[in-house]
Amino acid sequence: KPKSAIFLPHTSGRFNKKRFRKAQCPIVERLTNSLMRTGRNNGKKLMAVRILEHTFEIIHLLTDANPIQVIVDAVVNGGPREDSTRIGSAGVVRRQAVDVAPPRD
Repeated sequence: KPKSAIFLPHTSGRFNKKRFRKAQCPIVERLTNSLMRTGRNNGKKLMAVRILEHTFEIIHLLTDANPIQVIVDAVVNGGPREDSTRIGSAGVVRRQAVDVAPPRD
């Protein structure tokens, strides 16, 4: 069983301590953590877990598909494909489009 296969998205892991360690964080837990970012929902993880459970139930009833697979497909489609970087010499700076690595978000 891989580490990302968990029953509840509440591992209390420190996934931002090292670079790229957030790639080992389960995707459902990352979605749960991003739900509790705004002001009045700040830090209420159990509420975010409950909201996510209801959301998965609704997705399952409407689409008859695996809700976690729906979330994974949405994350893949929503990721950035390209970004811009600064290229310049002698004080003249212009923006150049470059491809972006998948973990960047």
